[in-house]
Amino acid sequence: MEQIIAEKQRYADTKLKEKPIYELTKRVFDFISSLLVSIIISIPCLIIAVIIIIVDPGNPFYVQERMGRNGKTIKMVKFRSMIKNAGDLEDMLTPEQYEQYLKEYKLDNDPRLLPRGVGKMIRKLSIDELPQIFFNICLGGSMSVVGPRPIVHSELLDKYTLEQQKLLLSVKPGLTGYWQAYARNNASYESGRRQKMELYYIENRSVCFDIRILFQSVISVLKRTGAQ
Repeated sequence: MEQIIAEKQRYADTKLKEKPIYELTKRVFDFISSLLVSIIISIPCLIIAVIIIIVDPGNPFYVQERMGRNGKTIKMVKFRSMIKNAGDLEDMLTPEQYEQYLKEYKLDNDPRLLPRGVGKMIRKLSIDELPQIFFNICLGGSMSVVGPRPIVHSELLDKYTLEQQKLLLSVKPGLTGYWQAYARNNASYESGRRQKMELYYIENRSVCFDIRILFQSVISVLKRTGAQ
């Protein structure tokens, strides 16, 4: 516990170049856009929740802890795309799948997905991310529409150097981001490209860059590319 507290303090002591006008503009956009979108998708989200309950009875949502700005832990809300008890990795995955998960923190063909193609559809269309729009961006303000993707603490320590960790946690994580919109499965941790893309965004973040990422994210979802 003391080690984690010390790490969080180091993250908090690290400051990226401040962009006050950009940060204010971004928060205003995050709040207004997420509120409007939440209203528009409220009925579709209700339908999705019912479908999840039908194919695998239980809570249609699940909450994951992720690393937020300055190392603070955030609770990220998602639609459930996996069957219950999917967290028992060693019991549900083959040795090869488990090894891949430890390397990339995701799987190409995840056997834990909800049956009848529901889990695959939720992942392919990034439907699982929708609850974050209201809970994490609009209501909580712990995430932005655009930013580096939220990651778990072990992922942070395994895949980034200390200096990279500080840089990564100097901004809010995002619903979508440079890596997710432009590369996703074509940029892995193992190759180092994912880390480079996430850090590149942080160092070059701007309103224009965010707009480009938003448009590319929509295109990627419509083309159904990237997600597994």
